Parts: sequence; structure tokens; C-alpha cells
Amino acid sequence: MLEIDPQNALLARGPRQRLSAHALRDQALVTSGLLVERLGGPSVSPYQPDKLWELMSNMKYKQSSGEDLYRRSLYTIWKRTIPPPSMALMDAADRESCIVSSKRTNTPLQALTLLNEKTFVEAARNLGQRLLLEGGDQLADQVEFGFRTTLARGPSPQESTLLESAYREYREIYAEDPTGAEQLIGVGESAVIASLDPRDLAAATALANVLLNLDEVMTKE
Repeated sequence: MLEIDPQNALLARGPRQRLSAHALRDQALVTSGLLVERLGGPSVSPYQPDKLWELMSNMKYKQSSGEDLYRRSLYTIWKRTIPPPSMALMDAADRESCIVSSKRTNTPLQALTLLNEKTFVEAARNLGQRLLLEGGDQLADQVEFGFRTTLARGPSPQESTLLESAYREYREIYAEDPTGAEQLIGVGESAVIASLDPRDLAAATALANVLLNLDEVMTKE
């Protein structure tokens, strides 16, 4: 690429850096099919820990519902002294002072947020639904569909082997744990498609959670 475009006029190369807090959340929503792309309107109040505002101020947080839970992160309400916790953990500016550019780190708390925070788990479940409904009947086809959806490329043979093995393991685990499957797919307010077997959906959700947390997905290459 250096020989083809020495001045980088086509912007084909650049620094490798982690996506911002806003981009990570929006990416999870759009790959899952949850993102509401309507422009404009008032701020919205997506998921956050219960009673956080009450414990830290004299205000109450009223969580949004319906489509407002899935608006772009640009529209998330922001209390200056209590920023949205998941965004604060992923280095979003706290807005108490002006900054030139946001810092970028990769910490265990960020990994825990991306794996367990309600928005990301719900996004994984909806991406799992897409795997089952749009990915075909074969396990390998579903893995490839999820991989292409999140990484915009096909998996290598080694990647396919590892992911298919993990997917089979998740299916075995949830086949023996229907209660755990119901708990996993019950996260979030978006509707669960009733025609899908909860155990299959839980396994697809676990695989989707892995895909959304791959380094290549969280990083601008």
C-alpha cells in the first residue's frame, strides 16, 4: 500500500487505535440490528445501575423505554458530575473540563463492561437471533455469518475451527441448563423471538458475545 499510495491520499492506512466509548456502544447496537437511526430529538436515558444518581446526588434517573434505549450514544443524557458509567469506564470525557482529545486505554474493567453490561449483553442476544434466523441452518454457516457481520471479512480456517468448537460447547452447556439459558436471553427490554429455542438462542448469544469482544472488533485497524 505504501508503494501504491505513498501520500495516503486514499486513507488506506493509519494508526491502530481502540474505538471510542460512543463508537463501541453504537457498533454493538448496529450489528445486532437494535440501533435506531432517527436523527434529532431530546436526550435519552439508556440502562445504568439502579439508584446511581440517587446515591451521588439528589436527582432520580428515569430510564427510557422502547426505541429510546437504542438511540445513538450521541443522544445519551449526561449529568456533568455523574457521567454514564459504561462510557466513563471506556474513557469518554467527563465534561468537567475541556480536552483536546480523549484518552484511550484497555483495562480489565472495560473488558468486564463489554462482556457483562446490559446493553452489550442485549446486543449479543439480538445478534444471536440474527445468526439463527439469517445465518443458515448449519453451525459453520452461522459462525461465518456472525464473523462477517462483526469483522467485515471471512474467518480464516483456524478462526472457523476455534469458533465452531466454542459454539458447539455453548450449545452443549445450555442444552443441560435451560434455566441459565432463560436468564441470559432475558437481559434487556427488546423482545425475544418466541419461535427460537431458548437454549439455541443462549448458545448463539454466547458466541455473539465472543465476536463483539474480539480485539479486531474493538479496534480501528
